[in-house]
Amino acid sequence: MGREAICKCDWAGVTAEVKVLLEPNEMIVRGDIRKRVPRTKLHEVKVQSDRLCFTVGREPVQLFLGSTAAVSWAKAIATPLPALARKLGITDKTIVRTIGSIHDDALKSALAEAARISERGADLIVACVDTPESLRATLREAKAQLSKGVPIWMVYAKGPGHSLNESLIRSLLRSNGMMDTKVASVSAELTALRFSLRKSD
Repeated sequence: MGREAICKCDWAGVTAEVKVLLEPNEMIVRGDIRKRVPRTKLHEVKVQSDRLCFTVGREPVQLFLGSTAAVSWAKAIATPLPALARKLGITDKTIVRTIGSIHDDALKSALAEAARISERGADLIVACVDTPESLRATLREAKAQLSKGVPIWMVYAKGPGHSLNESLIRSLLRSNGMMDTKVASVSAELTALRFSLRKSD
């Protein structure tokens, strides 16, 4: 679960009141200072009095969170993130079927943990979708395996301004007898929803 706070921010000498969100893979700053930084780019993280201090590249940053929150945020940033493969349920025994083009390095690394990538005998499907049309095509392509209970991760772009979003994906898959069971942040650009065949009452 992410953290958020409204606080004063000093980013390389520019000061403003901002809203800061610490997500699993990134920090987002909104307001008069607007930044989106992968967590891996937050360096020299420390607490000074009531401030969380760190650097991004050569830029020093201070978030005036208050002493208790600053310590909590510093610990959260220092905590290793769970491996993406584990979040997706991929192990060295998992056979994964992929659908769509996979360009994201984090997702490629997670898929490399699988026993093999194969359309046959898949335990799990990972589909990259970017339009309503590609989503519908994926459902048609995976129909036989989905009907046998093979779960599917729908991987799509984060944030507004895309033709495909969480609401549309949920609506279409639920209307096709599927239920969403998990959500996972894939990278700074991608997120994913896991669906399985809805169990009969």
